[in-house]
Amino acid sequence: MLIGIMIAALVAMILLGVPIAVALAGSSLLYIVMSGTIPEITVIHRMVNGVDSFPLLAVPFFIMAGNLMNSAGITKQIFAFAVAAVGWLKGGLGHVNIAASVIFAGMSGTAVADAGGLGTIEIKAMRDNGYDAKLAVGITAASSTIGPIVPPSLPLVIYGVVSGASINALFVAGIVPGLLMALFLSGAVTIIAHRRGIGADARFDLSRLGWTFLDAILPLMTPAIIIGGMSLGLFTPTEAAIFACAYALLLSVVVHRIMNAVLVNAGRKPRYSTLSLRQFVRVSMDTIETTSVVLFIVAGASIFGWILTTTRTTEALGAFILEVATNPLVFLLMVNGFLLIIGCFMETIAAITILTPVLLPVAVELGIDPVHFGIVMVLNLMIGLLTPPVGMVLYVLSRVAAISFEDCVRAVAPFLIPLLATLALITFVPATTLWLPRLLRTMGYL
Repeated sequence: MLIGIMIAALVAMILLGVPIAVALAGSSLLYIVMSGTIPEITVIHRMVNGVDSFPLLAVPFFIMAGNLMNSAGITKQIFAFAVAAVGWLKGGLGHVNIAASVIFAGMSGTAVADAGGLGTIEIKAMRDNGYDAKLAVGITAASSTIGPIVPPSLPLVIYGVVSGASINALFVAGIVPGLLMALFLSGAVTIIAHRRGIGADARFDLSRLGWTFLDAILPLMTPAIIIGGMSLGLFTPTEAAIFACAYALLLSVVVHRIMNAVLVNAGRKPRYSTLSLRQFVRVSMDTIETTSVVLFIVAGASIFGWILTTTRTTEALGAFILEVATNPLVFLLMVNGFLLIIGCFMETIAAITILTPVLLPVAVELGIDPVHFGIVMVLNLMIGLLTPPVGMVLYVLSRVAAISFEDCVRAVAPFLIPLLATLALITFVPATTLWLPRLLRTMGYL
């Protein structure tokens, strides 16, 4: 009875627009007060324990690395290379948008950072070249969901902490699904380009490709260093996040200043953005703000999940699900449908923290690999970022593109098809996620 009241209070607060972290902690406190058997101070203790985790230290550093890349203009180098690489295809800047998101995904780990940072450049470029604003927003929104799948990924870090699954394996497992998302989205762009008569936006030039690659090679090395370092055991995911942040700072403060000095000495204008002290302070404050929100959600979800566990509610739900879904495929179908709905209403981090202890034991009981399940879960929730009413990416791009939220929803709708097709593929063909981790494990790298 009390659990039902707690869940109803959570839903009511979310519908009233109460921040998700406050709603989680508030509904948990209501249960504790009504039960009369648990000291109220338990809320604080459990919330603190929820964020007292070494792997969670990766969160602020990955966020800061993405913010530094955006502030130092490194995204422009990535975009220029993507134009040279795929801008010659039909619907050129649409493909560029997707390719740039794949590259930037290896640095930021969040869809919102991709949409708010790289998305600003992409939408402006597409508009300047005559693309419809809604098409530009649709492609940008869909491609931004690649960020949390391709490593490094903040949602996968949270899932790894909650589930106990190897974060290294989760990162590696996201590589192939991320590339499949890009491939399916590029296919959708090609179809739209043929239907609307959209041509190429750049002539293929091998020398231009080479120069833009050299210009962007240092940022492009970021994901390779992160994944390679973790696979070789040189550093943990948390240490990789610190390295990514330090590397971004090195590029934006030292390397760009040196390159500008070289250009000036050669009689040319400096063209690389450098990070000033004022910008660094702003980036630091943005990182602190974003990290505080993420960790507050984790803390609130921790006490909520703890109550569900101690009252054996999760155990009862697991037993019920096992009675209904005795086949792994049926279970995964149910999970996909459930998570797609949850993603429309609940923030990603909160959903992972609350639902993983409920769903993962059932998945393991049915023989589903926790790494495979984690990728499926995160991709479901990423699609939720593109659906109202919560859809954070939609709100960000609505401001960036200066169009209404409703127009953003309509613009994204066609691109949900390739994303759902990718979800179906990785759900029912586990090898798409598990092949690479297993290969590296047999080679002794994981």
